[in-house]
Amino acid sequence: MELKQSRKKALTSRVLAFFLVVVLAIIGSYPTYAANIKPFTPQEKKDIALLARTAEAFAAIVKRVKPAVVFIQVEKTIKTKPTPVFPFPDPFKFFFGQPGFGPFSAPAFPFPSQPREYKEIGQGSGFIITPNGYILTNNHVVAGADKITVKLSDGRVFKAKVIGRDPLSDVAVIKINATNLPTIPLGDSDKLKVGEWVIAIGNPFGLSQTVTVGVVSAKGRSGIGINDYEDFIQTDAAINPGNSGGPLINIYGQAVGMNTAIYSKSGGFMGIGFAIPINMVKIIKDQLIKYGKVTRGWLGVVIQNVTEDLAQEFGLPKPEGALIAQVEKETPASRAGLKAGDVIIYYNGKKVENVGELRNMVALTKPGTWVNIVVIRNGHRKTFRVKIGELSSANTHFVPRGITHKLLKELGFNVQNLTPDLAEQFGYKIGQGVLISQVQAGSPADQAGLRPGDLIMEVNRHRVHNLRQFFRALALSAKTKRFLFMIRHGQFNRFVAISLQ
Repeated sequence: MELKQSRKKALTSRVLAFFLVVVLAIIGSYPTYAANIKPFTPQEKKDIALLARTAEAFAAIVKRVKPAVVFIQVEKTIKTKPTPVFPFPDPFKFFFGQPGFGPFSAPAFPFPSQPREYKEIGQGSGFIITPNGYILTNNHVVAGADKITVKLSDGRVFKAKVIGRDPLSDVAVIKINATNLPTIPLGDSDKLKVGEWVIAIGNPFGLSQTVTVGVVSAKGRSGIGINDYEDFIQTDAAINPGNSGGPLINIYGQAVGMNTAIYSKSGGFMGIGFAIPINMVKIIKDQLIKYGKVTRGWLGVVIQNVTEDLAQEFGLPKPEGALIAQVEKETPASRAGLKAGDVIIYYNGKKVENVGELRNMVALTKPGTWVNIVVIRNGHRKTFRVKIGELSSANTHFVPRGITHKLLKELGFNVQNLTPDLAEQFGYKIGQGVLISQVQAGSPADQAGLRPGDLIMEVNRHRVHNLRQFFRALALSAKTKRFLFMIRHGQFNRFVAISLQ
């Protein structure tokens, strides 16, 4: 017994001795390892100091502007509509019920649901622009709100009222009853350069006072389909749901944009965010505060972008400007002498790159203003003096995309043009119609039996081959809100009627 204990003690001593040697070896090697780390050179120290000053500069800017960034929460009352007794246009479902097995599968003759109401809570961001409580935010943040609550960075909470909204640009002004509030100065977005540092501040996913840093990736982005009037600043500063309405700040602590949307396939940030230029916001907010609405300029022409082929035909050195395809009678353009075939290259001293730029320039011009428009006509440069009119539903054939997008949202489905791959996949032909890409569960479209992969060939007896024709036909029924679609599924056609009344 004593022999076993002595052997056990000897083994324990050897193990302890081994670990002691290992520890001493590590400790002994540490000074050597530390000695191998080279000290920074004088130039590296200067570079690090510059980097430290840059970080301190960003921190100072954020500290100055964060108190003026607010969290906005809205409450909306949502009313659902009752479903009809027989919602299935598909005869298979009519006779055999919904897919499923056993006694718990859905019946073929369901009872109609009753209308109900529920509260929807939304959130977004905004920034204070006057000490007495005027706040800028996005229209889509506060549109349709029954109650708007604003929370300041110091924790104070106020009820807010809407001063004015502009759905076409997605700009809104709200106000709280308070004084001596911190504000963010408004900069000049025209001076912003691609590659310049910018800071986005907001409340993504409800995480208040979140700061992200990036650069201006591009300017003048239009034709994206987010708003009716687009001239976006593109940035890689992270913007996520909840950032909408927050400021995009330059290195001088000035707001140069209003964060409004992201490009995403997942719903989260993918490196591409869009902000409305603050110069556009300024013009709109001044009208909203003064009049409660926005009045836009009107020229009275149908315009199109200049392609490379058109540039050659019209003798232009490169594809730029806006080509006049049609001049309406008794309009500012016709009275000034503008004609179809003129290519507008300058508007009141500003160069016109494309249709989107000209459209924004005209819209933001106060009606009654005289402007100089420079065109290329038959290879020669001519200048016209034009008195801008006022845009209204009575003097224009333009149908805002916001109307058709709203109708699509109410109907509950999305559409896209057919690509060769999609046409082959579903057995359709290019130009045969527009493809339904998504249907919202419980929506009128869902209840009417529309499904992703269905092809829309007609809207209210109007043949449609692409998205442009589809939206034009959809807009014609914006007032009645009654739609008759010809749908093709595989090799068969059927009519589907949906009423939003």
